[in-house]
Amino acid sequence: MVSVNRLAYKLARRLVEENRRFRVKVETADGGATVIDTGIEAVGGYEAGLMITKIAMGGLCDVYISMVDYGGVVLPTINVYTDHPAVSLLGCQLAGWNVKTEDFRAMASGPGRALALKPKKVYEKIGYKDESDVAVLLLETEKYPTKSAVELISEKCGVKPENLYLVLTTTRSIAGSTQVSGRIVETGLYRLDFLGFDPKLVVSGVGYAPIMPVHPDEGVTLGREEDALIYGGSTSFIVEYEDDQALKDLIAKAPATTSSFYGKPSYQVLKSVEFDWSKLDPAFFAPGMLRVENLKTGVVHQAGKINVGVLKESLGMA
Repeated sequence: MVSVNRLAYKLARRLVEENRRFRVKVETADGGATVIDTGIEAVGGYEAGLMITKIAMGGLCDVYISMVDYGGVVLPTINVYTDHPAVSLLGCQLAGWNVKTEDFRAMASGPGRALALKPKKVYEKIGYKDESDVAVLLLETEKYPTKSAVELISEKCGVKPENLYLVLTTTRSIAGSTQVSGRIVETGLYRLDFLGFDPKLVVSGVGYAPIMPVHPDEGVTLGREEDALIYGGSTSFIVEYEDDQALKDLIAKAPATTSSFYGKPSYQVLKSVEFDWSKLDPAFFAPGMLRVENLKTGVVHQAGKINVGVLKESLGMA
């Protein structure tokens, strides 16, 4: 298997070398790591969002933006596809590492997790561990990483601080909103994995989700970004599975339509639990529509739907 960190390193270096084009800010952190800011102090934009989506997936994907008509509302939409779903989605893009020191905290995704094995059970399940002398991580944060954070991450990844690349993203930016919608396929595979489906049986994955407008109220922006996945997002997987009836039953449980919170804009839901994500129904973290093609039988299973009404309500257009 290829090294996801080596692939992502090439993309990170492009952001560094073409920082003006991508409207990102590059600095050397206290501790020696290269920091690439895509939306905290930097302007960023759609191109930066596409690039950090690729980085988060370890370079094992392609992404592009199109315009899609959602029942009369035309929205920019990110399209994502990968032929290495288990590694690129669960092994890289999943926000599976809570980086925490006394003076810094952020959720980390990206290929650096495959060096630190965060969390280890994921890599045991997908049968992958990276080997690389460079590490690349995407940090969801509102502040630049401190020296203690750089030291912790480089130690866990087993690389020198000067070989560590930390890409910073925030939900209150265009790039941040783009990369959240770019998690649509990962959301689908995460849901299938949660329901007990072996991710190694997934051959390929593709999906799309609208990129929602950033709102001055960060809580509203968070809600809109969830709505993009829950009410506007669709995923499709090619799998190899023996039992079509069992697969059909599983897919019926997978989409966000099965959640007890379904039908309300996510901002309302999040406010009702005081933005405590742990209080949410697990089905809340699922795509609106999920489709699976069984390569062994040629049978297609589909469940869920795109909900234009809630999308419009989320945008204040209902």
